[in-house]
Amino acid sequence: MRFLTGGESHGRGLVTIVEGLPAGLELPRDLLESELARRRRGWGRGPRMAIERDRLEVWSGLRDGVTTGAPLSICLENTEWESWRGALDPHKVDPEKAEDRRIDCPRPGHSDMVGGIKYGHSDMRNVLERSSARSTAALTLAGTVARALLDRLGVTVRGAVTSIGGVAIEDPLSEEEWTRAETSDLGCPREVDEKVLISRISKAKEEGDSLGGTFLVSLWGMPVGVGSYVEWDRRLDGRLAGAVMSIPAIKGVEIGGGFNLAALPGSLVHDEIAVEDGEIVRLSNRAGGLEGGMTNGQDVLVRAAMKPIPTMRKPLRSVDLARGENTMAHFERSDSCAVPAACVVGEAMVAWVAASALTERFGGDVMADLERRVSELRLETGRDRRE
Repeated sequence: MRFLTGGESHGRGLVTIVEGLPAGLELPRDLLESELARRRRGWGRGPRMAIERDRLEVWSGLRDGVTTGAPLSICLENTEWESWRGALDPHKVDPEKAEDRRIDCPRPGHSDMVGGIKYGHSDMRNVLERSSARSTAALTLAGTVARALLDRLGVTVRGAVTSIGGVAIEDPLSEEEWTRAETSDLGCPREVDEKVLISRISKAKEEGDSLGGTFLVSLWGMPVGVGSYVEWDRRLDGRLAGAVMSIPAIKGVEIGGGFNLAALPGSLVHDEIAVEDGEIVRLSNRAGGLEGGMTNGQDVLVRAAMKPIPTMRKPLRSVDLARGENTMAHFERSDSCAVPAACVVGEAMVAWVAASALTERFGGDVMADLERRVSELRLETGRDRRE
């Protein structure tokens, strides 16, 4: 499976094209819309979240709510397009409106300046429009399609925020806490944690600043042996890390115990194997469900670190490139904190990699064939139930 996206932040819309989906996968419209709504969640989001409504249309690859095997194309119309059309029209812009939207002062920490240098743009509006985190709506759609496939195969994707602005909270410890994190506006597994995080975000908002944080994504129910050790680009941990790192503002990804394992001796790191009640089990899961680039049957755990958003009401120092003068960075509408939204996008990208790896491992142009092959492997390995 593969997917491509197109579109700009304030352009006509975003397009997601998914190719390689098996035929026979049910894809309800409300599933797509609900995940897009989750992506808009979070305390401290900017005013754009109040007007975005993600008008969704499927153009191809779906008939009567079921995939046909043809490329699936989904469009998200931009509700602001008409107010921006004069400045961004693909064929002819209004010079006055284009000048009004022009960006000469790059934001530190953003793609503005380096993107302008790379593509030769004097107006960095051309860079901002595509590099904007608005593009993650298209990633969320692709990942939601993958999530529907995983659900048919008995694999569950879950996510939870684990820190914001240096305020850390405990990872989810039960199924109920994972479920609460999914429905929480802040991605919190426990209600008591929300008040602390809201207070931290509100303080940053009052100061005109922004906050980053961390989130955890879990894959529950993956069959054993998905991924490979034979080539570097087939290792599932590498693919997961690369996919999550591709999300704007993500600066760190770790699997399982991650960086904490580097400080421990081997005797306290590796997950010992034992027999309990006739079944082979692991006594811990510090590896995060992956050994040698392959799933080992345990929960796959991926944690990501997001930096604070570079657009702030209290901008950083920059340079007006048109005049060659010191100034303050350009300000575009901004969120004080987007970690809960990034967690949803992280779930989507983890789901995408997992679904792609499963279709590679088991093949099948028809969903029923894929389901049967996964079920047969679980029976052969004695893992016909999710741990």
